Amino acid sequence: MLADWQVWARDDQLPPSTSANGGDWRVWLILGGRGAGKTRTGAEWVKAKALGLGPVARAPARRIALVGETYADVRRVMIEGESGLLAIHSDAERPRFEVSKGALVWPNGAVAQVFSAESPDALRGPQFEAAWCDELCKWRNAEAAWDTLQFALRLGEVPQVAVTTTPKPIGLLKAMLADPLTVTSRASTAANAGNLAPTFLAEMTRRYAGSLLGRQELDGELIEDMTGGLWRRDWIEERRVVEPPELRTIVVAVDPPVTSTAASDACGIVVAGLGHDGRGYVIDDRTLQGREPSVWAKAVRAAYHDHNADRVVAEVNQGGDLVVGVLKQIDAAMPVRTVRATRGKWVRAEPVAALYAEGRVVHVGRFDALEDQMIAFGVDNRAGAKSPDRMDALVWALTDLMIDPLPKPRPPLLPFIRRL
Repeated sequence: MLADWQVWARDDQLPPSTSANGGDWRVWLILGGRGAGKTRTGAEWVKAKALGLGPVARAPARRIALVGETYADVRRVMIEGESGLLAIHSDAERPRFEVSKGALVWPNGAVAQVFSAESPDALRGPQFEAAWCDELCKWRNAEAAWDTLQFALRLGEVPQVAVTTTPKPIGLLKAMLADPLTVTSRASTAANAGNLAPTFLAEMTRRYAGSLLGRQELDGELIEDMTGGLWRRDWIEERRVVEPPELRTIVVAVDPPVTSTAASDACGIVVAGLGHDGRGYVIDDRTLQGREPSVWAKAVRAAYHDHNADRVVAEVNQGGDLVVGVLKQIDAAMPVRTVRATRGKWVRAEPVAALYAEGRVVHVGRFDALEDQMIAFGVDNRAGAKSPDRMDALVWALTDLMIDPLPKPRPPLLPFIRRL
């Protein structure tokens, strides 16, 4: 009984019957908050498929796909994690992980192959009876990887997919929810409280309960764009890229906090560049929470050197000359351009949001915390209950690059005099 998942699982962790939705379902969509038990649910479903355990399967599935954001994520979470596939089997049933082949092999001959969503074409050729996709809303090439996987699910009577993810309003997830062959289960972080550190749940609830981020990350809700907000998610999602082009100018923008306690506002640090195509590229978010000036100044220096930036853009409303002094103390050669907020956050952010609406800003990779702040930013100049520190730094960076750039140096007069 201790090893029988059907006995111990919550109702939302048990797979739907074959008659769900009035017929054989195709996708089991498991939406949940952080730590809600999604990984254990997906791993137990794959185990039942591989071993042919009822009521999940009538016979073992010989070929299974394991798809995560990266190969490392599949191995670290889905296979070797505390709730991963290796941890939930008895000694007699446990598969062996053949790292060189990227495959789990069960004693009965069932095989689960490992795939990264970053390489959708790797799913061309193989064929499967079942698949487990983890954290789909984080995948950079979500639609390409998902579509390629569908063509590979062509073995068995009814090929099925389990998708475990914290929801985000991406087009692929919305399409799944609308599909009549999708069955959805939902769970909050609190539902799995018995398996989490009490201090973790208490602290996350204290910090984020009732906020948009909390409803998404703790309650597993699908949060749409804020009504009346400046940014829309589709402006970001539709233009996201994996690698930036050659950039002609790169800046590191810093929005320093007033104090340095754990409860202080974060120090926003965002790196962006201007491409030769005239578009802005957001390439890094190094924001720090509750740090002393010397700590965030070192983080700014690291970002400046890591990205071979041209300059640092620092807001000096709160610290004045002290901000520049701290940065120069860490690296005297680092060029710093100071900016001062003379208008409210909303007014400053409007021109930058307009650049996004025009398709002139691109995010290189995913910056979940930054993007959540942008979407949650409201007319009260807050992002939920928090100050939008990451967004402030983003606004300063793109303003410097695209709205209020440094003037080009004047050409020397001597050549013109000689011509005369």
